[in-house]
Amino acid sequence: MAEAAARETVLRTEALSRRFGGLAAVDNVALECRMGEVHAVIGPNGAGKTTLINLLSGDLPPSAGRVFLRDREITGLRSDAISRLGVGRSYQKTNVFLPFTAFENARVAAQSRLPSSMRFFRSARTYRQVNEAAERALVQAGLEGREGIPVSALSHGEQRQVEIAMTLATGPSTLLLDEPLAGMGAEESARIVELLQKLVAGHAILLVEHDMDAVFAVADVLTVMVNGAVLASGPPEAIRSNPEVQEAYLGTEEAH
Repeated sequence: MAEAAARETVLRTEALSRRFGGLAAVDNVALECRMGEVHAVIGPNGAGKTTLINLLSGDLPPSAGRVFLRDREITGLRSDAISRLGVGRSYQKTNVFLPFTAFENARVAAQSRLPSSMRFFRSARTYRQVNEAAERALVQAGLEGREGIPVSALSHGEQRQVEIAMTLATGPSTLLLDEPLAGMGAEESARIVELLQKLVAGHAILLVEHDMDAVFAVADVLTVMVNGAVLASGPPEAIRSNPEVQEAYLGTEEAH
């Protein structure tokens, strides 16, 4: 794997902030996500991690600061515009169509990339490129052989994989993943960690996660947030041994 300094910076922020009244949910945050790198953001509940992802994805506008996708400023763009520029995201709560099959979920996501997705009198099945993108995303997400199963009949971990497949079907360069391991047992968590290790070769990944074993297994860079601000950022080994991080987060019960 190439050294971090040689990797392309895909997504970055400058002094990014979001206030809700007198509360600074995200406070002057600067970070970079690079191609071929998992950048994990950790911190106790209420640290501002999900708010940060919402700012990067366009689900929330910032109060101050700037966001760049490669050399293009995307600050304040709507979420659909940011998605079309190559930023895909998942949510804390699995966001899938339960009655649909895994393939149908991925196809709906892929269809959103058509120049016009509002052609009501033409079956979606006739769009060969859409079907191929859906099939490719399901393979990338490790769901071979599960394509025709209704999502409601899949395990929680497989439903998370479907959500990741839907994100991949849109052709993103950057993945924003908000607690993809939430609610999983050890076996399913290991499967998602393995999936992330495969996906990072072709993506920049920003990962918010509470499972510290998973984080230290997969992350190239760790950023620790406390009360909306960055406490420390760097390689996992440096973060693990940082006394301030140990006191604020890793050494507390909130890390488990």
